[in-house]
Amino acid sequence: MREQLPRLDTHPELRQRLLPYCRLQPGEIWEDPVAGHRVGVLDAADETAVQTLMSGAKADLIINDPPYNLRVGQANTPHLSKQKLDDYMAFSRRWVENALAVTAVHAHFYIWLGADVRDQFQPLPDFMLLMRQYPALRPRNLITLRNQRGYGTQQNWMWVRQELLHYVQGKPPFHVVYTDIPKILRGYYKQVNGQRTENLQRSKAQTLRPGNVWVDVQQVFYRMKENVPGCYAQKPLKAIERLVQSSSDEGALLLDLFAHSGTTLLAAERYGRRVYTADNDPIFAEITIRRLEHYRASGEPGWQWHSPFPEISL
Repeated sequence: MREQLPRLDTHPELRQRLLPYCRLQPGEIWEDPVAGHRVGVLDAADETAVQTLMSGAKADLIINDPPYNLRVGQANTPHLSKQKLDDYMAFSRRWVENALAVTAVHAHFYIWLGADVRDQFQPLPDFMLLMRQYPALRPRNLITLRNQRGYGTQQNWMWVRQELLHYVQGKPPFHVVYTDIPKILRGYYKQVNGQRTENLQRSKAQTLRPGNVWVDVQQVFYRMKENVPGCYAQKPLKAIERLVQSSSDEGALLLDLFAHSGTTLLAAERYGRRVYTADNDPIFAEITIRRLEHYRASGEPGWQWHSPFPEISL
């Protein structure tokens, strides 16, 4: 079974058919009447647009997944294009500063980013150097998410990693969460209150805490219920939910300036947070809204291989 909606950035004629079904035009913002989420068709690099989206509010948790400045599937498209590094870094500086301007005094700041081995691992190293220019943000971790499917040749190691940069401003809350991986390593003994105990006896949980290498998160593909056809850079819901649970309190406000498939919005909805999010493409903003509505109506986190636009026969 194949997805009913193909990768949208490589099908310009299909995009033109979908645009009339988008409720938002560039510059417009939709406000959720149920939980107060906001979704806009806005440019993350536009200071006025970001300020309008936030409307004076400050974000307690920022999760951004910007374009990685590399081609996906050998296709150089307007949405996933390879541009000059100086141009990409100028864009990065603008959206980072726009996000910082609406960040709470105590907040977590996460950025998904790629590294192109064919181009000196750009843009990851230059982006990390850029972040040094903002002393209010302190580096906290570099997380690696392991994909189940990779790419490469017979002359190199398979490329299966995704990088997630973690910074903090102030002293935001951090809550311990656990994976579904059972603890199996035993034999570390210690005297506690005069009693010799083994490490599993001292554990607070029967499963492992996640470290900064995540191997337990399934990469999204068309057989998963959370899959959103047409979205070529969808992040796993489990990964975003881990960030939401660990790095924010219930009722917190989240900011995501690159909505794409709406995963941050859905994770926040499931865990009692609000999200202000935006995408510069009306189609992905519409998909984000529809995914929330679909979840509320059906309990399903996505469409698997079915189209988010049933109005159009493909």
